[in-house]
Amino acid sequence: MPLNRRMFLRATALAGGTTAFSGALWQRAFASGPAQPGPGPYGPLQAADGNGLQLPAGFTGRVVARSLQRVEGTRHTWHPAPDGGACFADGDGWIYVSNSEVPVVGGVSAVRFDASGKVTSAYRILNGTSLNCSGGATTWNTWLSCEEHDFGLVYETDPRGQKSATARPALGRFKHEAAASDPGRKVVYLTEDQGDGCFYRFRPETWGDLSSGTLEVLVGSGTGPVQWAKVPNPQFWLTPTREQVSNAMHFDGGEGCYYTHGVCYFTTKGDNRVWAYDAAAERLDIAYDDDLVTSGEAPLHGVDAVTATASGDLYVAEDGDNMEINLITTDGVVTPFLRVLGHDESEITGCAFSPDGSRLYFSSQRGKDGFIGGTDGYTFEVAGPFRR
Repeated sequence: MPLNRRMFLRATALAGGTTAFSGALWQRAFASGPAQPGPGPYGPLQAADGNGLQLPAGFTGRVVARSLQRVEGTRHTWHPAPDGGACFADGDGWIYVSNSEVPVVGGVSAVRFDASGKVTSAYRILNGTSLNCSGGATTWNTWLSCEEHDFGLVYETDPRGQKSATARPALGRFKHEAAASDPGRKVVYLTEDQGDGCFYRFRPETWGDLSSGTLEVLVGSGTGPVQWAKVPNPQFWLTPTREQVSNAMHFDGGEGCYYTHGVCYFTTKGDNRVWAYDAAAERLDIAYDDDLVTSGEAPLHGVDAVTATASGDLYVAEDGDNMEINLITTDGVVTPFLRVLGHDESEITGCAFSPDGSRLYFSSQRGKDGFIGGTDGYTFEVAGPFRR
């Protein structure tokens, strides 16, 4: 990035060009600009454990599943290239679902845990789809699995595997990345993994039913007040959805997306930013940008998947760099939470907390060998005293 742009961005932030958020827990966090490096609430990372995980004191990790190997205690073979994921309560236990970002046979698998965290079963919930990248959980406890190609669809799936998965073309055909449900506005936000991609929202005719509704795109001129405009032809097009509205905002490679406490956070890999859309105020701001770090070294690069705890802390995964998940606290501090050693050509995907907030799940998509097909993928669990 040219130095003049870097200096301009920093000057703008320090002058108040990037303002504090009005989300409930984030009003004070960025009063002086986007998140800055600092000490985290859990202390420094310790030496790597036997699985190559560097964690803070008091946290432990384990491998839950390996690509092309049977999930321990089951007859199910875990999929290659594990990507987006989420957790769902299920009786006295929970389920973790995981996409497979491979062509033609992508789909989704799930692992069920009992109350003690023991794996009790693993199974498929979606087959025959392609490049299932990220997605998002709905408030009615289904998983939206997103295809990442030019005519990609969103598939609504049942984490328990009891109901057939259903394509939801009303959410548009484009290079889908992630989705996030906003029950306050009764909309689903969507990111698009293109260098000039857009940020969308879908307004279903009936909340809880994604078979019909209106796809809209964010319009505006930058941070500050923004609006939404209807996408004329979201399903069948000669002109891509991102080019159908003249004043649509364009983002450099949309990635993760997560809604919490009135704010939808989404990441863009091309400029290494975490954005914050204040849904009530209809305002867009920047929660993190490595070019807006004003002291010390920026710890977070290659922003990708994002999730949050009930307390409002954000956890942002890296695609590459030094394979970290970074924590952005409600005080506006960004700091490494964990690091995966020996997976130098991989990326971290599928970050999701168990329903009680005590365990964090994520994957190393390509594992130690770094093969693009993801045949050496690892899915991890980290347990410990997370702030809830």
